[in-house]
Amino acid sequence: MREKQAWSFNGFIAVIAIIILLGLAVITFLNSSTPFGIAMSISSLLFMVLCIVLALILLAGLVVLQPNEAMVLTFFGKYMGTIRQDGFFFAIPASKRKISLRVRNFNSETLKVNDVDGNPIEISAVIVFRVVDAAKAVFDVDSYESFVRIQSETALRHMATKYPYDSPDTGVISLRGNTEEVAQGLAQELQEKLRVAGVQVLEARLNHLAYAPEIASAMLQRQQANAIVAARQKIVEGAVGMVDDALSLLEAKKVIQLTEEQKAQMISNLMVAIVSEKGTQPVMQAGNVQK
Repeated sequence: MREKQAWSFNGFIAVIAIIILLGLAVITFLNSSTPFGIAMSISSLLFMVLCIVLALILLAGLVVLQPNEAMVLTFFGKYMGTIRQDGFFFAIPASKRKISLRVRNFNSETLKVNDVDGNPIEISAVIVFRVVDAAKAVFDVDSYESFVRIQSETALRHMATKYPYDSPDTGVISLRGNTEEVAQGLAQELQEKLRVAGVQVLEARLNHLAYAPEIASAMLQRQQANAIVAARQKIVEGAVGMVDDALSLLEAKKVIQLTEEQKAQMISNLMVAIVSEKGTQPVMQAGNVQK
Protein backbone atom coordinates (compact mmCIF):
# COMPACT_ATOMS: atom_id res chain seq x y z
CA MET A 1 0.00 0.00 0.00
CA ARG A 2 1.30 3.42 -1.00
CA GLU A 3 -0.14 6.70 0.15
CA LYS A 4 -1.66 8.99 -2.51
CA GLN A 5 -3.31 12.38 -2.45
CA ALA A 6 -7.10 12.35 -2.29
CA TRP A 7 -9.22 14.64 -4.47
CA SER A 8 -10.60 17.59 -2.50
CA PHE A 9 -11.40 21.30 -2.74
CA ASN A 10 -12.20 24.22 -0.47
CA GLY A 11 -14.98 23.37 1.97
CA PHE A 12 -16.47 26.87 1.98
CA ILE A 13 -17.38 26.45 -1.70
CA ALA A 14 -19.28 23.30 -0.74
CA VAL A 15 -21.05 25.21 2.06
CA ILE A 16 -22.18 27.89 -0.41
CA ALA A 17 -23.42 25.16 -2.76
CA ILE A 18 -25.34 23.52 0.11
CA ILE A 19 -27.03 26.83 0.97
CA ILE A 20 -27.98 27.38 -2.68
CA LEU A 21 -29.41 23.86 -3.05
CA LEU A 22 -31.44 24.13 0.15
CA GLY A 23 -32.68 27.55 -0.95
CA LEU A 24 -33.81 26.12 -4.28
CA ALA A 25 -35.59 23.29 -2.48
CA VAL A 26 -37.44 25.76 -0.24
CA ILE A 27 -38.40 27.98 -3.17
CA THR A 28 -39.61 24.96 -5.14
CA PHE A 29 -41.67 23.79 -2.17
CA LEU A 30 -43.28 27.23 -1.75
CA ASN A 31 -44.02 27.54 -5.46
CA SER A 32 -45.43 24.01 -5.72
CA SER A 33 -47.93 24.74 -2.94
CA THR A 34 -50.06 26.55 -5.60
CA PRO A 35 -51.82 23.96 -7.78
CA PHE A 36 -50.39 24.10 -11.31
CA GLY A 37 -51.44 20.64 -12.35
CA ILE A 38 -50.32 17.11 -11.63
CA ALA A 39 -47.27 17.13 -14.01
CA MET A 40 -45.84 20.31 -12.50
CA SER A 41 -46.28 19.01 -8.95
CA ILE A 42 -44.34 15.80 -9.71
CA SER A 43 -41.50 17.64 -11.43
CA SER A 44 -41.30 20.12 -8.56
CA LEU A 45 -41.20 17.30 -6.05
CA LEU A 46 -38.42 15.52 -7.94
CA PHE A 47 -36.39 18.73 -8.25
CA MET A 48 -36.82 19.43 -4.54
CA VAL A 49 -35.73 15.90 -3.57
CA LEU A 50 -32.73 16.15 -5.90
CA CYS A 51 -31.63 19.42 -4.31
CA ILE A 52 -31.92 17.96 -0.82
CA VAL A 53 -30.00 14.80 -1.76
CA LEU A 54 -27.19 16.81 -3.36
CA ALA A 55 -27.03 19.05 -0.28
CA LEU A 56 -26.76 16.00 1.99
CA ILE A 57 -24.01 14.52 -0.20
CA LEU A 58 -22.05 17.77 -0.02
CA LEU A 59 -22.63 17.94 3.73
CA ALA A 60 -21.33 14.37 4.18
CA GLY A 61 -18.11 15.23 2.32
CA LEU A 62 -17.06 18.15 4.54
CA VAL A 63 -13.75 17.53 6.34
CA VAL A 64 -11.95 19.56 9.01
CA LEU A 65 -8.29 18.73 9.71
CA GLN A 66 -6.00 20.15 12.39
CA PRO A 67 -2.26 20.69 11.81
CA ASN A 68 -0.29 17.42 11.76
CA GLU A 69 -3.38 15.35 11.05
CA ALA A 70 -4.21 13.18 8.05
CA MET A 71 -7.48 11.63 6.92
CA VAL A 72 -7.66 8.33 5.02
CA LEU A 73 -10.67 7.95 2.70
CA THR A 74 -12.19 4.64 1.58
CA PHE A 75 -15.20 4.29 -0.69
CA PHE A 76 -16.95 0.90 -0.65
CA GLY A 77 -13.72 -0.79 0.46
CA LYS A 78 -11.48 0.99 -2.07
CA TYR A 79 -8.71 3.31 -0.90
CA MET A 80 -9.40 6.74 -2.42
CA GLY A 81 -6.45 8.67 -1.01
CA THR A 82 -5.24 10.70 1.95
CA ILE A 83 -5.73 14.36 2.84
CA ARG A 84 -2.72 15.77 4.71
CA GLN A 85 -3.34 19.54 4.51
CA ASP A 86 -4.86 21.24 7.51
CA GLY A 87 -8.02 23.25 6.95
CA PHE A 88 -11.64 22.92 5.80
CA PHE A 89 -12.23 20.73 2.71
CA PHE A 90 -14.80 18.86 0.72
CA ALA A 91 -13.80 15.34 -0.31
CA ILE A 92 -15.58 12.35 -1.78
CA PRO A 93 -18.25 11.22 0.70
CA ALA A 94 -16.64 8.06 1.99
CA SER A 95 -15.51 6.28 5.11
CA LYS A 96 -13.03 8.54 6.90
CA ARG A 97 -10.35 7.80 9.47
CA LYS A 98 -8.13 10.41 11.07
CA ILE A 99 -4.49 9.62 11.80
CA SER A 100 -2.27 11.80 13.97
CA LEU A 101 1.06 12.77 12.38
CA ARG A 102 2.39 14.34 15.58
CA VAL A 103 5.56 13.17 17.31
CA ARG A 104 4.76 10.78 20.15
CA ASN A 105 6.60 9.04 22.99
CA PHE A 106 6.24 5.41 23.91
CA ASN A 107 7.60 4.21 27.25
CA SER A 108 8.10 0.46 27.16
CA GLU A 109 7.48 -1.77 30.12
CA THR A 110 10.42 -2.86 32.25
CA LEU A 111 11.59 -6.16 30.79
CA LYS A 112 13.53 -8.84 32.64
CA VAL A 113 16.02 -10.49 30.26
CA ASN A 114 19.45 -12.10 30.30
CA ASP A 115 22.41 -10.23 28.84
CA VAL A 116 25.02 -11.92 26.65
CA ASP A 117 26.78 -13.27 29.78
CA GLY A 118 23.56 -14.80 31.10
CA ASN A 119 23.08 -12.27 33.90
CA PRO A 120 19.42 -11.34 34.53
CA ILE A 121 18.86 -7.61 34.07
CA GLU A 122 15.95 -5.17 34.00
CA ILE A 123 15.72 -2.84 31.03
CA SER A 124 13.25 -0.41 29.47
CA ALA A 125 13.38 2.30 26.80
CA VAL A 126 11.63 5.41 25.52
CA ILE A 127 10.78 5.37 21.81
CA VAL A 128 10.06 8.63 19.97
CA PHE A 129 8.17 8.06 16.70
CA ARG A 130 5.70 9.54 14.24
CA VAL A 131 3.50 8.29 11.39
CA VAL A 132 4.85 9.28 7.97
CA ASP A 133 2.60 7.12 5.76
CA ALA A 134 -1.03 7.14 6.86
CA ALA A 135 -2.11 4.52 4.30
CA LYS A 136 0.40 1.96 5.58
CA ALA A 137 -0.53 2.72 9.19
CA VAL A 138 -4.21 2.03 8.45
CA PHE A 139 -4.15 -0.81 5.91
CA ASP A 140 -0.84 -2.70 6.27
CA VAL A 141 -1.16 -3.46 10.00
CA ASP A 142 -4.15 -4.16 12.19
CA SER A 143 -3.31 -1.48 14.78
CA TYR A 144 -0.15 0.53 14.29
CA GLU A 145 -0.02 1.66 17.93
CA SER A 146 -0.12 -1.93 19.18
CA PHE A 147 2.36 -2.88 16.45
CA VAL A 148 4.80 -0.20 17.66
CA ARG A 149 4.49 -1.36 21.26
CA ILE A 150 5.08 -5.05 20.56
CA GLN A 151 7.91 -4.51 18.07
CA SER A 152 9.64 -2.05 20.42
CA GLU A 153 9.67 -4.56 23.25
CA THR A 154 10.89 -7.30 20.90
CA ALA A 155 13.74 -5.14 19.58
CA LEU A 156 14.69 -4.05 23.11
CA ARG A 157 14.78 -7.66 24.31
CA HIS A 158 16.96 -8.66 21.35
CA MET A 159 19.31 -5.73 21.92
CA ALA A 160 19.74 -6.59 25.60
CA THR A 161 20.83 -10.16 24.75
CA LYS A 162 23.55 -8.96 22.35
CA TYR A 163 25.72 -7.07 24.86
CA PRO A 164 26.93 -7.54 28.44
CA TYR A 165 25.57 -5.31 31.16
CA ASP A 166 29.06 -4.02 31.92
CA SER A 167 32.57 -4.83 30.76
CA PRO A 168 35.98 -3.82 32.18
CA ASP A 169 37.48 -3.90 28.67
CA THR A 170 37.23 -0.56 26.88
CA GLY A 171 37.00 -2.22 23.47
CA VAL A 172 33.86 -4.23 24.33
CA ILE A 173 30.46 -2.54 23.89
CA SER A 174 28.32 -2.83 27.00
CA LEU A 175 24.81 -1.69 27.88
CA ARG A 176 25.95 0.55 30.73
CA GLY A 177 29.17 1.86 29.24
CA ASN A 178 28.06 2.52 25.64
CA THR A 179 24.55 3.92 25.88
CA GLU A 180 24.89 5.99 22.70
CA GLU A 181 25.92 3.00 20.55
CA VAL A 182 23.21 0.81 22.08
CA ALA A 183 20.53 3.48 21.53
CA GLN A 184 21.62 3.95 17.92
CA GLY A 185 21.51 0.21 17.27
CA LEU A 186 18.08 -0.04 18.90
CA ALA A 187 16.73 2.81 16.75
CA GLN A 188 18.05 1.21 13.54
CA GLU A 189 16.57 -2.18 14.37
CA LEU A 190 13.23 -0.61 15.27
CA GLN A 191 13.14 1.37 12.04
CA GLU A 192 13.54 -1.82 10.01
CA LYS A 193 10.65 -3.44 11.89
CA LEU A 194 8.29 -0.43 11.83
CA ARG A 195 8.78 0.64 8.21
CA VAL A 196 5.98 -1.70 7.16
CA ALA A 197 3.57 0.30 9.35
CA GLY A 198 4.57 3.67 7.89
CA VAL A 199 6.22 4.72 11.16
CA GLN A 200 9.48 6.66 11.46
CA VAL A 201 11.60 6.17 14.59
CA LEU A 202 13.11 9.51 15.61
CA GLU A 203 14.92 8.40 18.75
CA ALA A 204 15.32 5.45 21.09
CA ARG A 205 16.84 5.80 24.56
CA LEU A 206 17.30 3.47 27.51
CA ASN A 207 15.57 4.95 30.56
CA HIS A 208 16.06 2.06 32.99
CA LEU A 209 18.94 -0.40 33.28
CA ALA A 210 19.78 -2.44 36.35
CA TYR A 211 20.64 -5.93 37.50
CA ALA A 212 17.72 -8.07 38.61
CA PRO A 213 17.08 -7.81 42.37
CA GLU A 214 18.17 -11.40 43.07
CA ILE A 215 21.74 -10.76 41.87
CA ALA A 216 22.03 -7.00 42.37
CA SER A 217 24.05 -7.20 45.61
CA ALA A 218 26.43 -9.84 44.27
CA MET A 219 27.02 -7.89 41.07
CA LEU A 220 27.64 -4.74 43.05
CA GLN A 221 30.36 -6.53 45.00
CA ARG A 222 31.88 -7.76 41.74
CA GLN A 223 31.87 -4.26 40.32
CA GLN A 224 33.56 -2.96 43.44
CA ALA A 225 36.18 -5.70 43.25
CA ASN A 226 36.84 -4.95 39.57
CA ALA A 227 37.19 -1.27 40.39
CA ILE A 228 39.65 -2.01 43.19
CA VAL A 229 41.75 -4.26 40.97
CA ALA A 230 41.80 -1.66 38.19
CA ALA A 231 42.79 1.06 40.66
CA ARG A 232 45.57 -1.12 42.08
CA GLN A 233 46.93 -1.75 38.61
CA LYS A 234 47.10 1.97 37.96
CA ILE A 235 48.82 2.57 41.29
CA VAL A 236 51.41 -0.13 40.65
CA GLU A 237 52.10 1.20 37.15
CA GLY A 238 52.56 4.69 38.54
CA ALA A 239 54.76 3.45 41.40
CA VAL A 240 57.06 1.57 39.03
CA GLY A 241 57.45 4.70 36.91
CA MET A 242 58.19 6.85 39.94
CA VAL A 243 60.81 4.43 41.25
CA ASP A 244 62.47 4.23 37.84
CA ASP A 245 62.52 8.04 37.58
CA ALA A 246 64.00 8.33 41.11
CA LEU A 247 66.84 5.88 40.40
CA SER A 248 67.56 7.43 37.02
CA LEU A 249 67.69 10.91 38.55
CA LEU A 250 70.02 9.79 41.34
CA GLU A 251 72.38 8.23 38.85
CA ALA A 252 72.23 11.21 36.49
CA LYS A 253 72.94 13.73 39.26
CA LYS A 254 75.63 11.45 40.74
CA VAL A 255 74.21 12.10 44.17
CA ILE A 256 75.10 8.67 45.45
CA GLN A 257 76.50 5.45 44.10
CA LEU A 258 74.32 2.52 45.02
CA THR A 259 75.17 -1.12 44.88
CA GLU A 260 72.71 -3.61 43.41
CA GLU A 261 71.69 -4.66 46.90
CA GLN A 262 71.10 -1.05 47.92
CA LYS A 263 69.08 -0.45 44.76
CA ALA A 264 66.92 -3.46 45.55
CA GLN A 265 66.39 -2.22 49.09
CA MET A 266 65.54 1.26 47.88
CA ILE A 267 63.11 -0.06 45.30
CA SER A 268 61.39 -2.12 47.97
CA ASN A 269 61.10 0.84 50.33
CA LEU A 270 59.77 3.17 47.63
CA MET A 271 57.24 0.63 46.43
CA VAL A 272 55.96 0.10 49.96
CA ALA A 273 55.74 3.84 50.57
CA ILE A 274 53.87 4.56 47.34
CA VAL A 275 51.58 1.55 47.09
CA SER A 276 50.63 1.29 50.76
CA GLU A 277 47.13 2.53 51.62
CA LYS A 278 48.23 3.83 55.02
CA GLY A 279 50.90 6.40 55.68
CA THR A 280 54.35 4.82 56.13
CA GLN A 281 56.59 5.54 59.12
CA PRO A 282 60.10 6.45 57.92
CA VAL A 283 63.10 4.98 59.78
CA MET A 284 66.22 7.10 59.71
CA GLN A 285 69.66 5.50 59.91
CA ALA A 286 72.45 7.69 61.26
CA GLY A 287 75.27 5.37 60.29
CA ASN A 288 76.71 1.89 60.50
CA VAL A 289 77.27 0.42 63.92
CA GLN A 290 80.86 -0.79 64.34
CA LYS A 291 81.59 -3.59 66.74
